[in-house]
Amino acid sequence: MKNILVDLVEREYEALKDSVAGFCTCTPCKEDVLVYTLNRLPPRYVAQRAGEVISNIALEADQSKTDVSVLLLEAMRKVKAQPRAGHASPMGPDVGG
Repeated sequence: MKNILVDLVEREYEALKDSVAGFCTCTPCKEDVLVYTLNRLPPRYVAQRAGEVISNIALEADQSKTDVSVLLLEAMRKVKAQPRAGHASPMGPDVGG
């Protein structure tokens, strides 16, 4: 059993991560963005490989990919503005979001 949105969100994150100026792509920031995004999407579970392939084709063709991109950009902006406690910005402590 697998939530196929995880793969889509990770692929779209990789495509978009450089589009928000000053966004930190360290592992904690990436994970925070992925969790924020996945928690706001309804899961799409599949039980077999054939179901995963068919569902992935549908995800690429419908509104889901756009919804994922919008949520990812929102998450990146939020994480940039309020990084995890104790996280040092790679740009220095005085950089604001």
